Amino acid sequence: MTQQAKKQTKSLRLRKRAEFLAVRSGEKRRGKYFLMEVKTRDEATSKQAKTGDTPRIGFTVTKKNGNAVIRNRIRRRLKAAAALTEAAMAPQTDYVIVARREALNAPFNALTRELNRRFK
Repeated sequence: MTQQAKKQTKSLRLRKRAEFLAVRSGEKRRGKYFLMEVKTRDEATSKQAKTGDTPRIGFTVTKKNGNAVIRNRIRRRLKAAAALTEAAMAPQTDYVIVARREALNAPFNALTRELNRRFK
């Protein structure tokens, strides 16, 4: 991943607990490899977060998925798949992806296909 791509995806991430909790009240899209929570931001929230119309994404991998090594591997796979399907994300929308254990051994193209389907 290039430095510019890293910088771009870094600015699009949800970081604070309050941001994650705000998305929980939105729509839930269940998939085989993850649960996706989606919430559209209003203009005031976008202005406060200084993100404009760009979508933001956050990842959650709970301890029941495994130890730290396994959780980080799942998170890295989901981040890479999300970077490839970034064009399918709706503007001014926040996404939280709650991973399931199946995301660890899933074929990567199946993971990207599932993400792409859930973004639409």
